[in-house]
Amino acid sequence: MLNWKICELNTECSNTNKRAGGSQPGSDWRDDLARRVSAMTSLRRDEPLAGRTTMRVGGPAELLAEPASEADLAAILRFCAERGIPKFFLGRGSNLLVRDGGIRGVVVSLIHPEFARIVVEGARLRCGAGARLKNVAHEARRQNLTGLEFMEGIPGSVGGALRMNAGAMGSWTFDVVESIRVMSDEGVARDLTAAEVPVEYRSCPLLKAQIALSAVFIATGGERTGIDARMKSFSLKRWSSQPAAPSAGCVFKNPEAVPAGKLIDELGLKGACVGGARVSLEHGNFIVNEGNATARDVLELIELLRARVRAERGIELETEVEIVGE
Repeated sequence: MLNWKICELNTECSNTNKRAGGSQPGSDWRDDLARRVSAMTSLRRDEPLAGRTTMRVGGPAELLAEPASEADLAAILRFCAERGIPKFFLGRGSNLLVRDGGIRGVVVSLIHPEFARIVVEGARLRCGAGARLKNVAHEARRQNLTGLEFMEGIPGSVGGALRMNAGAMGSWTFDVVESIRVMSDEGVARDLTAAEVPVEYRSCPLLKAQIALSAVFIATGGERTGIDARMKSFSLKRWSSQPAAPSAGCVFKNPEAVPAGKLIDELGLKGACVGGARVSLEHGNFIVNEGNATARDVLELIELLRARVRAERGIELETEVEIVGE
């Protein structure tokens, strides 16, 4: 059970024992959910999430679910809808900040091998939402396919990249998407072409309400030497300009006038710290965990940066990292 401090922060809690789903004392909705899914699906109670994010901070999930099939995922989503239980979709945790109180309800993670497959079909790669982007890029290289090299250095999964329309080295995820498969809260799956999915800078609104199951990426034939050279160049560029310490990637979206990292650098804020959280010396748009940071440290540092930029440049920084939990 989550500790009492979580309820203290949640105005909807009426007592320290209240759980998602309105369970009564002596009953537990998590037991009911376990009876809805197959034995292959993993359900973990009060699972720490810090180790499942690249920032390495945050509290526990009331229930972490790792469905083993589309059928089990559909059962989980229908159960949550029936009981009014909140849910959150967790990828590889690379653009995520979980507050110290953790996440109430069900955290769904598609890391089961069923959702991590990469199948090459000519110049197309059919990839599960749980597949690592790095693995997608390397599989394309093995097949002498080009166009996906930019994914090599993005520390996330296909599902997360689709949800955020993640980008690197001048390319965006949806630049190379042919189609995606999604599932609604009612557990209904459908396939959509890329043209049917509106996307924005660092966002795919459709995937705020639905979960991505897989995607088909389109590549083109290329020469191995050129592919190798691009991947090596991208990797060197990334690791020479970004910190190796735990982080959640870029904290802020870039304003139109000037990149967020440059703004922070110009204001002399590199190295600024709160507790164990520090603005990276390598890149001003990264906050790193020096080993003992809490989510509260990171959030306070984010607000410090926003306040300084607002006061001195009149620019309102918008967070790119997703902030969730209690």
